[in-house]
Amino acid sequence: MIGGGRVYWGKKADREMDDGGSNGVVVIFAWSSINESHLASFVDLYSSLGWNSLVCRADFLTAFYPEMALSLAFHLLAELVEELKTRPCPVIFLAFSGAPKACMYKVLQVIMGDCEPQIHPDDSQLVRNCLSGHVYDSGPLDFTSDLNTKFALPPSIRRMSVPSRLISWMTKGISSGLDGLYLTRFESQRSEYWQALYSSVEIGAPYLILCSENDELAPHQVISSFTHQLQELGGEVKVVKWKNSPHAGHYTHNPIQYRAVISNFLEKAISVHLHKIRQLGERARTHDEISELICDLQKVAVDSNQSLKRVATGPSDHFFLPSSAPYQSNNTDPSSSQEEQRERSSFRPLQPTSINANSVLGQFLFDSCVPKNIEGWDIRFGGCLNGQPYATCSSRKNSNRGFKKQLLRSKL
Repeated sequence: MIGGGRVYWGKKADREMDDGGSNGVVVIFAWSSINESHLASFVDLYSSLGWNSLVCRADFLTAFYPEMALSLAFHLLAELVEELKTRPCPVIFLAFSGAPKACMYKVLQVIMGDCEPQIHPDDSQLVRNCLSGHVYDSGPLDFTSDLNTKFALPPSIRRMSVPSRLISWMTKGISSGLDGLYLTRFESQRSEYWQALYSSVEIGAPYLILCSENDELAPHQVISSFTHQLQELGGEVKVVKWKNSPHAGHYTHNPIQYRAVISNFLEKAISVHLHKIRQLGERARTHDEISELICDLQKVAVDSNQSLKRVATGPSDHFFLPSSAPYQSNNTDPSSSQEEQRERSSFRPLQPTSINANSVLGQFLFDSCVPKNIEGWDIRFGGCLNGQPYATCSSRKNSNRGFKKQLLRSKL
């Protein structure tokens, strides 16, 4: 028991169905309009169909205090996420009467990230991935002042044999008190409530709405408007309407038809859940392929960059740049004219004339052009690289010894 209501498991059985699917969880949102014995009949119904029931029963005033509804929503999500982390399965949200305003809309806001504070993003994503259907039984209700007058007095009091004037006074007193609450707080939250219900279309789960033509608390006009808006937003909606069943009493008065409708909807929810799993698998494979492609491109770029920055480290290390040799080899066709061959040969790069570093000219150029000392370092030709001399440096002491030898050799 927590502030605003309580959350508990109805019937919970960890077993797999014979048709190859997996058990699901029906989250039952109940308000004061449905009593405990009536609620137990729905728990038994879903248990007989192989589904577990997580019941969220909100108090009457929870619908008028968002803080209480949010606290109840967090407690419910904690239980649901713990179950889904152990075994992900399809989830159905079933709301009776005014329960969407008492708690359900806050749950939708939390998992959609539309309110503060929030749960962990991975937990919200887990619930959205598993949510596979919405069922509205005798709802949702449009919370207005005249609706509260009907809910103010329980049916048992209204059926009592007391003077009608006394009942009228009691009704007006409670209604006026609720009107004050509506004018100050609740009316500003009414649009937020409907927006949360409409935003659930983004989850991609179908809707089943169960209603009656003579339901005064959930008028058919409100249900029809809600259905039309969901369809306009792209939601898949199925409406089952009876003529004479009372508010939240469709299962009691039409048990066979009600069970058949619910059974078909649960099968559809399982197929929706499997479709979501396939989509998540395809997205994961696509993401892995793109990541692998990016890694390959990065590897190629790194290898190419390293090869371009590579330098020769010794006389036996060769680094070849693109030359015109392959291009020239393709021009040996005897049918080509001499003029074309002459024109192509004019683009041939000039080969530098090699100079022996130990020759007289090489020593002269070395003595004339190469600085003798650069901040304590001497530069000299220490060998040949790919047939060409390359420069090395040494300390000042070794450089002076080498320079003296070079000077004596140049004088000779």
